[in-house]
Amino acid sequence: MSAEYKQPSALTNEEKMARGSAWMTLGNVGSRLIGVIYILPWYAWMGTHGKEANALFNMGYNVYALFLMISTAGIPAAIAKQVAYYNSKQQYAQSQQLFKKALQFMGLIGLICAAIMYLASPLLARLSGGGTELIPVMHSLSAAILIFPCMSVIRGYFQGNQNMQPYAMSQLVEQVIRVFYMLLATFIIIKVMNGSYLTAVVQSTFAAFIGAIASLATLFYFLKKAQLTFEVQKEMSVPGEKLDTKALIIDTIRQAIPFTIVGAGVTIYKLVDQGTYVHMMQSFTSYSKNQLIEQMAVFGGNPDKLTMVVIGLATSMAFTSLPLVTEAITQKRYRDLAKLINNNFQLYALLMFPATFGMILLAYPLNTFFYEPDVLGSKVLVVACLSGLFVGLFMLTSSTLQGMYYNRSAVRFFVAGLVVKIILQYPCILLFQVYGPLISTTIGMGASCYLNIRKLQRVSRFNWRFTLRRILLIAILTICMLIVALIAKAIGGLIFSPEHKITAFLLSAFVAGFGGITYIYLILKTRIAEKLLGSSMVRLRQRLKIK
Repeated sequence: MSAEYKQPSALTNEEKMARGSAWMTLGNVGSRLIGVIYILPWYAWMGTHGKEANALFNMGYNVYALFLMISTAGIPAAIAKQVAYYNSKQQYAQSQQLFKKALQFMGLIGLICAAIMYLASPLLARLSGGGTELIPVMHSLSAAILIFPCMSVIRGYFQGNQNMQPYAMSQLVEQVIRVFYMLLATFIIIKVMNGSYLTAVVQSTFAAFIGAIASLATLFYFLKKAQLTFEVQKEMSVPGEKLDTKALIIDTIRQAIPFTIVGAGVTIYKLVDQGTYVHMMQSFTSYSKNQLIEQMAVFGGNPDKLTMVVIGLATSMAFTSLPLVTEAITQKRYRDLAKLINNNFQLYALLMFPATFGMILLAYPLNTFFYEPDVLGSKVLVVACLSGLFVGLFMLTSSTLQGMYYNRSAVRFFVAGLVVKIILQYPCILLFQVYGPLISTTIGMGASCYLNIRKLQRVSRFNWRFTLRRILLIAILTICMLIVALIAKAIGGLIFSPEHKITAFLLSAFVAGFGGITYIYLILKTRIAEKLLGSSMVRLRQRLKIK
């Protein structure tokens, strides 16, 4: 048996979680960082049409994201869950059979969904609050729907095998190629040909198709590289009951539907905002439609590109923990399950607290660097960051529930939160205007998180008091970090102005550097990093000579 195959089983759950989360963080957060950085030249090249172009881009992407969730039908998570189930019983032949049949089926699904999105674009443009200029944007995005379903099957197969590297690398390659194409196309259209910003937006969204092709090629490379491992697995496979492949696909789709609904949660919330904000604001303000669309960019498009980098940390954890949770449930290791859930909550706090509150502290210079000096934009970013804490927790807890086969509960709790969001949408917009959609989202997601955590505690009996004590310690360490960062910000502010892009970046880097070093020292000194991330943190602490 190859060393490559033996290695995963030799790791503890904590080490599997740490290694998988590291790869997924690289892919998820790395790709989102690339997606944030592109906005600098892209926004500048759009000139006076920057906000309109960004709003149009995001309106198209919100509808595309929903179609993407439908066309992939939660397949990565569902395939990962099914593969982890068969692998935990050493029925590797069954998991490989599922993979091949799912690949064929999802190719057909991609073709159907791409055709529907293309043909329905005029209707979708009207329903989403945009004009005729949104139609070609949706046409260009429908091309990517052709590829993503097959790509999602391959990603899910690797995830189920607890090998996150291909998943992460495919995300990075996809984003690098996508951003390269969209910047090149935008530069040629706007700067070389003096073309329309609408044409540039259409090519920017078509870049999703170019990136998807590059991602698929990367996944095929890793499949070929792992071929020997999969052959060894098949030889070791324990004979199981003969599988009805049709029934197997239907069962996987049935498992995928809850993942689709819950996974589309953030997109559905955004579509509620997109479909209601303009109409609700017009009912009691005198803003023009263009002004309101620009406001949508302020609370929806602009902060999203920054907060989704932080939320990517939670997404990475959710993806990594899913097969581990399913494996523990299948093998009836309930004590390990409780410990895994306990550690996941602590790890969530360990990563999300410093990232979220660090971004809040740097809201104004970050907004200046990526967009323009804007007090309102930075205030909205603060609210969006706080909302992101609940969005990330929702992703983690919902994924854990589904890994434990409580699919209906996960969907029911999501719907409950969505109903709260819809009920509060108008009152929040009436009272807080541009902040309203974010506040209603925070309350709705918070309600779902409460229900998810209560269910997890009842089922797994994890030690919530111990978890809270650890999270309180992490909160104290985060406060210590923020105090150091505040001092650094005061000193850095004397040298670097937050009103200009370059100096705003230097100020952000200066403060983040001091805050990051302080936090790393504290979590190593208190030993909490090694308790949650395993032996690699012990080696790091010893290398840095921290006693």
